[in-house]
Amino acid sequence: MITVPAMIALGMEAHRAVATNMLALTFMSIGGSLPFVHANIIRPKRLPTLALITVFGSALGALLLLRVPVRALQIVIAVAMIGVGLFSLVNKKFGETRGEAASSKTMLLGYATTFGLAVYGGFFSGGYVTMLTAAFVLFFGMTLLEAVASTKVMNVFSSGVAATIFIFRGVVDLRLGLILGASMFLGALLGGRITLLLNAVWIRRIFVAAVLCLAGKMLFFQP
Repeated sequence: MITVPAMIALGMEAHRAVATNMLALTFMSIGGSLPFVHANIIRPKRLPTLALITVFGSALGALLLLRVPVRALQIVIAVAMIGVGLFSLVNKKFGETRGEAASSKTMLLGYATTFGLAVYGGFFSGGYVTMLTAAFVLFFGMTLLEAVASTKVMNVFSSGVAATIFIFRGVVDLRLGLILGASMFLGALLGGRITLLLNAVWIRRIFVAAVLCLAGKMLFFQP
């Protein structure tokens, strides 16, 4: 939501900016995952299934990059994010404790949502991790901290697959992508460690603020 508009403002073609950012996001996701892996926060139970769904969804999204109007999906995601933000504000305990064991119907809906978001994440990614975090809390009963940790791992697969496809299609600025990736890796590593120091209330407050700010950015400020 920041780097893509910045690259476009500096003269880079829109699809090339999205593709280059996807390479950088892969490094950012790895950096953001490491603190949670070391702290044993990530719940591995459903990760293989979620990762497989994410790989297929993101690959499809990457292939659709040049065919689907990004703006239309941005509006849909932004409206959904506002809904999540409002729900989080009303539900004071959102993501602070683990939910009840999910039913088979709820899990199926969670997997379907994961796939749909992976398609979107594969060709743009703005707001993808935020919405996926909410989905993991709502459908799989994770705490916000567990969901944040799990989505970092999912984004390694999502961004990595999409970046690989974009590289083979020749739309990635490799030099810029690697420079951005190194910077994002270090920033995400620090961010993950800071998150582990926060209590559930502050994680929820930051999550809600991020959701509403990103939704506003999507709706009112086009790249």
